[in-house]
Amino acid sequence: MASEGLTRRRGAGASPAIGSASPAFSDTPSFPSTSGAASRRPGGASSNNAPTSSAGGSGGAGGKIAYDPRDFENGGETETMPRLTIMEEVLLLGLKDKAGYLSFWNDNISYALRGCILIELALRRRIAMVKDPSRRRLALADRLIEVIDDRQTGETILDEALKMMKSSEKYGTGAWVDLMSGETWNVMKIGYQLKQVRERLAKGLVDKGVLRTEKRNFLLFDMATHPIADMNAKDDVMRRTLTLLTARTAAIPPQALHKEGVKYRHMRAVVLVCAAYASSVLENALQRLSYDSREAAFARCDDILAEFSTWPFGVTTSNVAGPVSIGGGTRKREGGSGGVGRESVQELVREVRKEMAASTVGQAGAGGGQEEQEELCFEVVATVLEIFGRMDSLVS
Repeated sequence: MASEGLTRRRGAGASPAIGSASPAFSDTPSFPSTSGAASRRPGGASSNNAPTSSAGGSGGAGGKIAYDPRDFENGGETETMPRLTIMEEVLLLGLKDKAGYLSFWNDNISYALRGCILIELALRRRIAMVKDPSRRRLALADRLIEVIDDRQTGETILDEALKMMKSSEKYGTGAWVDLMSGETWNVMKIGYQLKQVRERLAKGLVDKGVLRTEKRNFLLFDMATHPIADMNAKDDVMRRTLTLLTARTAAIPPQALHKEGVKYRHMRAVVLVCAAYASSVLENALQRLSYDSREAAFARCDDILAEFSTWPFGVTTSNVAGPVSIGGGTRKREGGSGGVGRESVQELVREVRKEMAASTVGQAGAGGGQEEQEELCFEVVATVLEIFGRMDSLVS
């Protein structure tokens, strides 16, 4: 059964449909569908009309499957967005370089990737918390979110999620992560599930030249795998993750961040390590460290998650340097990081606040009166990180 969202949105030059997803990438159960299911699915097109495409890569612009820069409706945004989305970076950390598939035992990455979709949409200013003063009486995960900009992003999964959220009633962040993951007993809401997210992200990385597609035989079946084609892309993700969690200075090293010009560089660094932590792939970036260094890196990541899973961010961190306690959120490891690690987390909070302030000033200067809306976008990010902090994989 061809998966929805994998095909190009343009009629001309579309490629044929991808075959069955491999077990290592298929992250959602199959549900029986009826003839009317596709028409009821929010944001999804009927698979009967979807053109089909081969499982190969992306030869030219006409062969793009999961990502096509021509789908951007606002060309200026491409200059401030990184080449890879947060979901793709997390997937890269979990992929085996030569084998080209994820661990069969990782049950956490599928759920975490749905949260990353919401974070990416929030950082691109597509979704935000509903502006309602009474929302503060609710838990973060129960506060309703809404679409504030429905322009396409060029990323098929993001655009599918955005369209679905636009056409649906409003739900809280926690409910959306559950619905997109298929974690619901309400059969009427099965249509909200985003299927084969890992496979589709891999296809997007094939389009971007980071992965390639191969077929491997696993005794009883053939499986499509996606080995690394561009090791520089994965090395960049590994380097940024490792540098942020092992830096020996309070200042955040440039090597831990995206290149200059990328919007929300510090916020994206925070989200990457927290999402990798929740997805149980962070250890892949830290495996070459000694035992003590690895434990210190995990403790620092735990402190980062604790500070950014509250709203406002870093409620215990002041805007000026100095000895301040860490831990506005829930910490999973006893003790946390100390010394330079603690100072580094505090500095990270300050840098993110500067990014928020600069962005808010820019929105106010544009005369759009949207500075408060910018903060509502970051509130969505804090909410998803709070959900990550409560995942069973981190509690155990």
